Order: sequence, then C-alpha cells, then structure tokens
Amino acid sequence: MTTIAVIGAGITGVTTAYKLNALGYDVTVFDRQGHAAMETSFANGGQLSASNAEVWNHPSTFLKGLKWMLRKDAPLLVHPTPSWHKLTWMAEFVAAARNYRENTVKTVRLAIAAREHLLGMAAAEGVDFDIEKRGILHVYETPAEFEHGLKVNALLAEGGLDRRAVTPQEIASIEPALAGTFHGGFFTESDFTGDIHKYTVGLAKAARRRGVRFVYDAAVERLRHNGKGIDVSFTVGDVAERESFDATVVCAGTQSRRFAAQLGDRVNIYPVKGYSVTVNLNDEESRRAAPFVSLLDDKAKIVTSRLGPDRLRVAGTAEFAGENRDIRMARIEPLTAWVRQRFPGVETNSVVPWAGLRPMMPNMLPRVGAGSKAGVFYNTGHGHLGWTLSGITAELVAAEVAGTLRKPVSAAPRLPADAGLASAA
Repeated sequence: MTTIAVIGAGITGVTTAYKLNALGYDVTVFDRQGHAAMETSFANGGQLSASNAEVWNHPSTFLKGLKWMLRKDAPLLVHPTPSWHKLTWMAEFVAAARNYRENTVKTVRLAIAAREHLLGMAAAEGVDFDIEKRGILHVYETPAEFEHGLKVNALLAEGGLDRRAVTPQEIASIEPALAGTFHGGFFTESDFTGDIHKYTVGLAKAARRRGVRFVYDAAVERLRHNGKGIDVSFTVGDVAERESFDATVVCAGTQSRRFAAQLGDRVNIYPVKGYSVTVNLNDEESRRAAPFVSLLDDKAKIVTSRLGPDRLRVAGTAEFAGENRDIRMARIEPLTAWVRQRFPGVETNSVVPWAGLRPMMPNMLPRVGAGSKAGVFYNTGHGHLGWTLSGITAELVAAEVAGTLRKPVSAAPRLPADAGLASAA
C-alpha cells in the first residue's frame, strides 16, 4: 500500500488525511503538539465565510496599514522592525494587487465549493461542532464603507455568491441584539459558523478509527527527498527518529515555508497573527443579549460566531510581527470593548484570550498541489480562510496525489470553472 506522510494536524492536515484515507492510502499525520488543532486551528473567528473572500491586496489596505502603523490597537498592525522575509513578502503582496479582482473571484468560488465537503465529512462521521446556519451579516457605518462593499459584492456575485444588501431596519431585524447606527449592510444566508477546534478534533478521531495513524508530540526537523520517496526526521521527547514514505503532503501552517525549502520549493508564507476572545456567557441575561447571527463589522474588522448557547467568539486584527505568539492586551482589549459597545447586556468578566499565526501567501491564495520533486505536495497558506477553504483544498490535493501516483480517485472534486489556486512562487 502507498504510504503518505501528512505534516500538520490542523484543519488542513486533518481534512487532507481524511480524504487520502478515503482513497485507500496508508496515511500518517505528524504534529508537534499533543493533540490535533492546537495552534492556528484552535480558536479562530469561527466563520465559514464565502462572503469574506475579498483578498487584501487592494490600495485601500496599503494606505490603512501605513496610517495604522503607530496605533497599538489598529485592526492592521505592521511592526516597523525589518526582516528580509517581511520586506520581500510585502513587496510581493503589493505586486499581487494587479490580480485583486481575479483572486477575489477565485477565492469565493473555492469557498462555495468547500461547503459541501466540510458538511459532508461532518455528517458522515457525526462530528458535532456547534454549527449555526444563520448566515453572516456585514455591517457598515459610513456611506464610503458601504460603497466599497458594493464593489466587492459585484466580485462575489461573479464568483457565484448570493449576498444581498440590507437597510438599517433590516439589520435590526436580522440581529436584534446588535447595538449601533449603521448606514447599511449585506447579508449572506448561505454562510455559517462553527467551532474549528471541535470539528478538527472530531474529524481526527474519525480518521483514526478509519486507520489513519497520528504521531503527536513529534517535532519534525527535516523532510528529505531520497530519490524514491520522502524521509521524515523527527524527535519525540529526546528520541530522534526517521521514517520513510512514498509521498508527503505539507500542511504545516507557518512552518510550511521551512519544509518547502528543504524539499527544493519556494512557498513564501508569512505568519500573520490574529487574535480572538471567547466570551463565556455564564448568566441568562448575557445569553439573551449575545448574537446568534454571525457578524462582520467592517470598520472594526471584527467578526463574531455564537458557539453553542454559552460561548461567543469574537475575533479580529492582523499583526505582522514574525513568529511571535505573544498575546498582547493592547490587541485583546479592543475586542472586549467592542463587545461591550455592540452588546451592552453581555458580561465580559469571563473572557479567554487567544492568538494564532495565520499562514499567508502574498497573493492570498492557498498553495495546493504538487511540488518540484516527485511525491511532494502542498496544502497550505490559506491565511485567514483556512476553516472556510479546507474542505475543497483537501479534496483537490487528494485528487492530485491520486492522479500523480496513479491511484484511482473515488470521487472527483466538483469545482466551478476557473477556480484557480496559487502557483509555487
């Protein structure tokens, strides 16, 4: 039987392992943590949002980034400390603005295609992940913000998404708990939310039942192409080990760049830190005052997800600070202050802060497909949309593995026309 190593047990690694196992491969997943979904897939915003598929490579983003550089609580914060990686990544990020429209349309098509795969795997395995199918509501305070939203809406519609404009009165009707004065908004009924950690852990358990092997607490030091396959060198505790496989799929988040370099590829991922708070709704008044409809506040760049009756996830901000996982209270406080402003009946005396590093490519598209050497594949670089896109990218990479290794595919991926992915650059 063909053996495949999957590097990483986050949402992309676990969905990839599940799809490869379904095709009949002998799959081993390596992760440096003790359990699945303990890093970037631990506590994200929770949205499965085709409606948030706009890529960030827009001139307005560049201007905002410069304006916000000296604000510790800015939604987008670029630390001025230079590094060669940051400078080259930023240069490619700016250059990708010429493909802003094309890449936004590609992303929304992928996001729409991903839904059936994520829901299908959960249904097949009975995975409970606090799903809420109540749509996502985008709100805008000013006419200028709303006008930009209209332009984005045209691109989302081109990609096949139905996202309708709503009035301030309709905003109040869709989510009565939301306080504030808004110029208008957009509502996407087909989007939904859920707990990424519960989903990934549940699917990992299902994959293990089906025969996938998980090696946790395994710090992968090196991937080496040996001419016939891939050697995985790793340590568990103080013990150094090495195993050989016919192929590998790198799903290692921000570490994917390092592994790609070892395998002779350039996958230019930068770690973009995001923050979240989980507000524990410990009293009945807070539970009533918290929203069930998922929200995206355009001005604050903050999203929400209701995770069951007793938790509200609030997430936002993007911080370019390299491999820094520190939780800074200057970044957390705006999230809790926003909750108090928008939902004054919600107590914020029990809040769990979190920060994770999003693996982001300069053009905002994930790197999915074969590397330069035989048996090397990638499913990584999803940025802030890993949860949203993982279902389809796992399907696509599994199909490419099967096609390359001449293993028949049980079910070919169904993608809209022209739904492209990032190149190796």
